[in-house]
Amino acid sequence: MSLLAKRWKELAEVKAELAGRDWFLATSGNLSIKVTDDPLTFLVTASGKDKRKQTDEDFLLVDASGNPVEKTQLKPSAETLLHVEIYKRTNAGCSLHVHTVDNNVISELYGDDGEVVFSHQEIIKAFGIWEEDAAIRIPIIRNYAHIPTLAQEFAKHVNGDAGAVLIRNHGITVWGKDAFEAKKFLEAWEFLFSYHVKLLLLKGAKAFA
Repeated sequence: MSLLAKRWKELAEVKAELAGRDWFLATSGNLSIKVTDDPLTFLVTASGKDKRKQTDEDFLLVDASGNPVEKTQLKPSAETLLHVEIYKRTNAGCSLHVHTVDNNVISELYGDDGEVVFSHQEIIKAFGIWEEDAAIRIPIIRNYAHIPTLAQEFAKHVNGDAGAVLIRNHGITVWGKDAFEAKKFLEAWEFLFSYHVKLLLLKGAKAFA
């Protein structure tokens, strides 16, 4: 199996798993996986596809500028430039972006603060943080409609081989050394978001009981 085929299979498996959680409503979200370092190439989801289905046109190979390597009628995801920033600035091997109700709610609740911090959660160990009473933060940036501007703002928070950024009322982008790590981080963040939203709802209900 060629390297390209291997990476395609890895990304397809992640896409299928996330689709099973219904994290790709209305064709939202985008995924990518690095194929080569020099020159930089990576597979990225094709724009406008139903990611709950598996087809031979799910991904296309793009270069360091986010342009297709070969002639194709497929268009790279509208947010391919965010993936470009990750691969240019880090040694990450995979990047995942999903829109969920919970990550949108969290981004709106804490958007004015520019970040949200979570603590006292066992799931934080998924990020390799093992200290007792550990805390973890995620930046929240404005959702610029102009993608190059969004990519510039996003890039300010891309400073490690693993990380995550919330785009306000848009979604979360995570990255890691490979598909397994990126998916693990995404699952951990979504757990924290869902837990926090449910906790706030229950506290509010209790206050009015």
